[in-house]
Amino acid sequence: MLIIRRYKETYTLPFNEDIPCYLVAYLSQIKKPSRIIKYIKRYLFLVLKKEIKNEKENISEQDKRILWINKSAPSLGDSLMDLSSRMLLRSRNIDLFTDKKNAHIYEKDPIFKNTFYKTKDLKGEAYDLIILDSYSTRTIDLKNKLFPHANFVSIFGFFNGPEVNRVLFSFHRMNSLLGRIMSSSEIEKIARPSMGISKVIPIKLPNEYITIAVGGEWEYRTYQRWAEVVTLILKKFKNIRIVLVGSKNGKSCAKSITSRFPIDQVIDCVGKYSFVETATIISKSKIFVGCDGGLMHAANCSQRILVPLFARLEPRMQLTESILAFPEFDQNDVNNISVDAIIRNFESAFKISYKYHQV
Repeated sequence: MLIIRRYKETYTLPFNEDIPCYLVAYLSQIKKPSRIIKYIKRYLFLVLKKEIKNEKENISEQDKRILWINKSAPSLGDSLMDLSSRMLLRSRNIDLFTDKKNAHIYEKDPIFKNTFYKTKDLKGEAYDLIILDSYSTRTIDLKNKLFPHANFVSIFGFFNGPEVNRVLFSFHRMNSLLGRIMSSSEIEKIARPSMGISKVIPIKLPNEYITIAVGGEWEYRTYQRWAEVVTLILKKFKNIRIVLVGSKNGKSCAKSITSRFPIDQVIDCVGKYSFVETATIISKSKIFVGCDGGLMHAANCSQRILVPLFARLEPRMQLTESILAFPEFDQNDVNNISVDAIIRNFESAFKISYKYHQV
């Protein structure tokens, strides 16, 4: 039966490639009745909204004008990862509908022609195809209200629950929808998030510097010993310049660090600039050091060398082969990672990034 076949898609990758995924762990933790109920809710919602008939299995050559609805995962990092495969649609005319807080990230995007976050702004628009991020009831309801008769495909579809490398999922799924226009090895070489970066830095900075992201939204992903890291870096590399970046939740940490060093040696840019402006600052740096989060993904967009810290989610769940990184991981909390380990990884990154050692 169709309903049973579609249920299997909830816990089966919609392509042949094997990518990092915590599927086995998820299935062992979530009881089968709960999984079935979640699936049936989504499937019946598609039926009730009469959207089943509009579902397509691929993106055809005739699908020139496309709207991508990205609303299921509102965090900045998830948005960048989920939309990363849009570069495979470079020859199409693509618009984006997303959350208001994410829309500004894509204002200068080289792929998306227009970015919307208000439904009223889509009135009068017509598309050959809609791309849905998933079959969540919220996304389906939105699509049904905006374009009830338009055909659609989905990135995640019914697949729901397990943690997965979202960049690789997005790329391999898009490649599958397009009829496998690239080999798996070719995808691995280019798979990474991207965003339009301004060429204008909002503050005058040194010609060469590294960025360190401080603060954080989640306690287990908020490192508390950055002052020690900065001290050791400056002790070993006396001529290096450090720019601190982050949002408002890192201001107290940044103030504590900058009070110990000359103003031209450690520069405080924490909580002073927008995400895009901060991403621009990171894009001009030699090395990015920081915890798993939105700014780490921004560093990936500009192909910086990373020294990232991870907790709970392993590095393979966030990074790809095309990203040059020297990561550290702890099963529970980034604060279990030693300062010495970070410095060792920084030294490895430094040897690659700088043409000569600064002493």
